[in-house]
Amino acid sequence: MTLHEPAGPQLSPELTGALPIAELRSSVAASFPATVSELIDLVAIPGIAWDAFDAAQLERSAEAVAALIRTTGIADVQILRVPKEDGTPGGPAVVARKPAAPGQPTIVLYAHHDVQPPGDEALWDSTPFTAEERNGRLYGRGAADDKAGIMAHIAAFRAITATLGEEFGVGVTFFIEGEEEAGSPTFADFLKEHQELLSGDVIVVADSANWQIGIPALTTSLRGLVDGTVEVRVTGHAVHSGMFGGPLLDAPTLLARLIATFHDEKGSVAIKGLASSDTAALDYPEELFRSDAAVLDGVSLAGTGSLASRLWTQPALSVIGMDIPSVDMSSNTLLPAARAKISLRIAPGQDPAEAMAALEAHVTAHAPFGAQATFLPGEAGQPFATDTNAPAAQAALWAMGESWGVKAVETGMGGSIPFIADLKVSFPDAQILVTGVEDPDSRAHSANESLHLGDFEKAIVSQALLLAAINAGALGEHGA
Repeated sequence: MTLHEPAGPQLSPELTGALPIAELRSSVAASFPATVSELIDLVAIPGIAWDAFDAAQLERSAEAVAALIRTTGIADVQILRVPKEDGTPGGPAVVARKPAAPGQPTIVLYAHHDVQPPGDEALWDSTPFTAEERNGRLYGRGAADDKAGIMAHIAAFRAITATLGEEFGVGVTFFIEGEEEAGSPTFADFLKEHQELLSGDVIVVADSANWQIGIPALTTSLRGLVDGTVEVRVTGHAVHSGMFGGPLLDAPTLLARLIATFHDEKGSVAIKGLASSDTAALDYPEELFRSDAAVLDGVSLAGTGSLASRLWTQPALSVIGMDIPSVDMSSNTLLPAARAKISLRIAPGQDPAEAMAALEAHVTAHAPFGAQATFLPGEAGQPFATDTNAPAAQAALWAMGESWGVKAVETGMGGSIPFIADLKVSFPDAQILVTGVEDPDSRAHSANESLHLGDFEKAIVSQALLLAAINAGALGEHGA
């Protein structure tokens, strides 16, 4: 992640001066204990969208979210799904709508209720699905990613409706996905099926992170992603290493030599044809990066250019899996074939199809010792960049700064949220805002996932202020 100072005009004093800022803060504060309690109840539901887990729990999670949204006064609440490619049901999404008053825009509030598997529970300091508060943080699977996003949406909506009543005319659509952690396999089809239902002028995606504890951020760029599987094959079958070793190198060794060609001597990605730039205005301090990533002492960082650009506007390649025998199952055998799963993050502006072709061409061109090297393309996701001078982004930056009491920053994220590209395709005129409640120590997807409760409350206030600003004409003020 990297950051920019926000650029361009923000909201006028005439507009912000008329907003009920103090009343919204008070409303959020008064209901915050109940909000945390509801979040704890959501964390207790192990809704995981992977086939290996109990689908009934995912249904239970969707029902719980739908019930919470109904408590806000919205009656139009549905649990919807579309089938996967194999015909099995997709994850249950919760969609709820409050229609817009005449002349008012509609804002779509996105989050997801499914969570990652807990992993090795021995690595947790508390039970993953029993939320526990310690030192101002709430620990539990999904406490940050992304059930806190759901509750931020709900609590902000409650605060704005309690404060403004019928004067709140903005249309609001809740869109709470149920399969994001499984790769959103039916997301694009879901948007096509329910495009009219999900249409809006602004889409707020609450699935990202703030810069640091106490410093809010609007995520304004995301790297895209392509992946695939590399296979190296050297013989028609396995042979004895003592009888044939020496003239013949085994497949894992040759696969390692191929993998080594993906980076140059400085650790930069060495695949021709990939977009890359060093354009970060401000940098991610190395000591902070080392702390956030738990880098061991003595480990050098890879690449060239600013650290921020290496995380944001340059490609990054990782080997995320290998098919070779484990040490415990090894024998003195020259293995005929070995495979590796490659994950390539691509910079904003990069065409995923071109990046996939470049990756395949590199594999073919760098087959070591004449081995058969093949590449099987996998998933592809578009990168994302937003116009921070757009009125919705300016309103969001103002709301964050007002809530936290410090100037909000604009961050780029090294990770990918591929479904945002689907949103852009389905709703090309909508302004997309990527926000979040996480911080660098939230450890989403890892053991001891947690949420900073102080920043969680500020995130709710921020979203309530954003809704109030849009209700007061912030989009129209900027010519939307």
